[in-house]
Amino acid sequence: MTNRTENKRLMQAAFVELAKGNGQPFVETLSEDVVWTIAGHSQWSRSWRGKHEVMNSLIRPLFARFAEVYTNEALRFIAEDDHVVIECRGKVLTKSGHRYDNHYCYVCRFENGKLAELIEYMDTELAMRALGAP
Repeated sequence: MTNRTENKRLMQAAFVELAKGNGQPFVETLSEDVVWTIAGHSQWSRSWRGKHEVMNSLIRPLFARFAEVYTNEALRFIAEDDHVVIECRGKVLTKSGHRYDNHYCYVCRFENGKLAELIEYMDTELAMRALGAP
């Protein structure tokens, strides 16, 4: 099995669980020195470096704004070399009563079987309206 195939299979398995609201398998794909970047030109657009920062400065504060279990369903996986691209749709109600149903494209780069870099493309205007500033 090629790294491309294995990386794609790893992400497919993580997204099966994300679609059910279980984010733990996705978190387990992250390398300790992962870099997660939200692309764009909004207050949400920046990079988080290292699994500790990603979890404590991005994921946990973000999920604390949700009133229900967040789900994310993958529509498409494209794998080439050490990259996997995922087109997906997240769904959740925020504690402020707004729907945060965003469309994403994740460009993921793997090293040694772990997610080393994730560039997230999303509707940052929706993030500001539904979530406010980070």
